[in-house]
Amino acid sequence: MIELVNIKKGFGDKIILPDVSAVMETGKVNLIIGTSGSGKTVMMKCMVGLMAVDAGKVLYDGKDFTGMPDNEKKEIRQQIGMLFQGSALFDSMTVEQNVMFPLDMFGKGTLREKKTRVMECLERVNLKEAAKKYPAEISGGMKKRVGIARAIVLNPKYLFCDEPNSGLDPQTSLLIDKLIKDLTIEYNITTVINTHDMNTVMESGDHIVYMYQGRKQWEGSNKDIIFSKDEKLNDFIFASEFLRDAKEMRQMEMFQDQNWRNQLKKD
Repeated sequence: MIELVNIKKGFGDKIILPDVSAVMETGKVNLIIGTSGSGKTVMMKCMVGLMAVDAGKVLYDGKDFTGMPDNEKKEIRQQIGMLFQGSALFDSMTVEQNVMFPLDMFGKGTLREKKTRVMECLERVNLKEAAKKYPAEISGGMKKRVGIARAIVLNPKYLFCDEPNSGLDPQTSLLIDKLIKDLTIEYNITTVINTHDMNTVMESGDHIVYMYQGRKQWEGSNKDIIFSKDEKLNDFIFASEFLRDAKEMRQMEMFQDQNWRNQLKKD
């Protein structure tokens, strides 16, 4: 679990996060959503320590990450996996070498043990056959899966994903969403995703934090969104008439499903 307690962050006279508190739950896909400039990227960077907070605390399983000495922060960082927006693969390295990079930097064990772990991760993302290929030789969706394999190679407790579906077609995006969710449940990871993708919100949003002008405007699950009365959230999620109609249809389906369940209980 990751907990933000009264986080404040600004640059000069501009305050980006005036006072934010939130909890990222273990074993769930936690989403940070909001328009551009809402503060969600700064919030994620503060969580992983890429930016120092001006005030407040970031707690990793109850431990104050913001107040730790550097050697203890290093231990926490070794438990963090990162999936970058552009995958951030090394062009001069093969897929196998890219996934092995964190093991060479932080891992222990023999070369044979490292290669075994790399192949386990590549097999998990269904890319074992691409191990000897270079990033230029694989598709955008495959690059994302290589990025995921690299992010989990050290068996992280925490996984951060920055716009994991950026630049992908809808079908590939759904595959990436499912893979991240499956890994989160399988390894009981605290997963945090910064996203604009509404498919991700509706399919994977176990726990969602909606940011508006640097503040936490709304918090809940993808099921809660369907019945939300928050006007700002609804304007963001259901921006088009088509999506508003889809929301109403989904509400009706959920009501009918609940009525059916209630009737079964009576019978």
